[in-house]
Amino acid sequence: MSRNNYIFTSESVSEGHPDKVCDRISDAILDAFLTEDPLARVACETFATTNRVVIGGEVGLTDQEKMPGFMASIPDIARACIKDIGYEQDKFHHATCEITNLLHEQSAHIAQGVTGQQGDEGAGDQGIMFGYATNETDALMPAPIQYSHAILRRLAEVRKNGTEPALGPDAKSQLSVHYEDGKPVGVTSIVLSTQHLDENMTSADVRALVEPYIRETLPDGWITKATEWWVNPTGKFVIGGPDGDAGLTGRKIIVDTYGGAAPHGGGAFSGKDPTKVDRSAAYVARYLAKNVVAAGMADRCTVQLSYAIGVAKPLSIYVDTHQTGKVKARDIELAIPKIIDLTPRGIRTHLELNKPIYQRTAAYGHFGRAPEADGGFSWERTNLVQALKKAV
Repeated sequence: MSRNNYIFTSESVSEGHPDKVCDRISDAILDAFLTEDPLARVACETFATTNRVVIGGEVGLTDQEKMPGFMASIPDIARACIKDIGYEQDKFHHATCEITNLLHEQSAHIAQGVTGQQGDEGAGDQGIMFGYATNETDALMPAPIQYSHAILRRLAEVRKNGTEPALGPDAKSQLSVHYEDGKPVGVTSIVLSTQHLDENMTSADVRALVEPYIRETLPDGWITKATEWWVNPTGKFVIGGPDGDAGLTGRKIIVDTYGGAAPHGGGAFSGKDPTKVDRSAAYVARYLAKNVVAAGMADRCTVQLSYAIGVAKPLSIYVDTHQTGKVKARDIELAIPKIIDLTPRGIRTHLELNKPIYQRTAAYGHFGRAPEADGGFSWERTNLVQALKKAV
């Protein structure tokens, strides 16, 4: 039997965290390629350290003759990301940091696998992908990760609109949430480390600044006198971002997904075009799990998909409703391929993934966000509910 009373912890990191700076640059480059060519192939990795950003990976355009001119724009894309995040430190500044572009043409062998032996579109790699949903929040996301994101998103808002100019871009949050009868009811501890631009600020000063925003973000009654606060527990945090700690694309995969509340297949998302099932199949797995919960078929749902390189159809579909199912998990498994094409092409078409919609996913989670009019976060829609009910 699963436990109903427990404490579960998740963390988030801000857009100015070194790894998230790299995710942002990689996804901005992906968006630029998809704007130029919706069929572009991109696997972009970014590394950032003191006064330096290195970009590498494999890319391809339908018209390769456009590539040289396009490559010339890569440093400007990176600088625009760094500027928007807010870095103007002496040793990491959008105008002065050195940008090295090492992107090159995609491997012909990988391209062959994606094209498929019969001309259909195969998966770009083997792998397993997971999606998860739970009815413990309105977004059908686990509460610890959802509110950890929300705190940092709120602090970024007041930093960037000038309300709190003392805050810096780099920050981390962590919430330990108390569950009773399987539902979140309060926070036992709050951890927040945030960069501050005033060297004279103490941990107490920083807490006084951020506490009102944290309180307004969390549900009423979740913070009590017993809640432990740990704000900048090491003291000063003035040197932040890649100058304080090197960053790398794809190093925050648990932050990007469910905060450890669900399995993860291991593949990162940022910088990968939607032919890469690491990204697109993880998105569709979340889409399926969310629609199962939204349909009232379960309180919690995990969906696993698996693929082989060059093979179009998934090798397996697995559903776990964690003893909360109102219908049999096997019936859901059988229904899923009846209502959606889970080939890479089918996923891209159904979720409209060949659009420049990825830069916005680079911070504050790929899931639990509101679907947007231009197709952003399309995997958060619940428009499969009726089809699922009918198929089951």
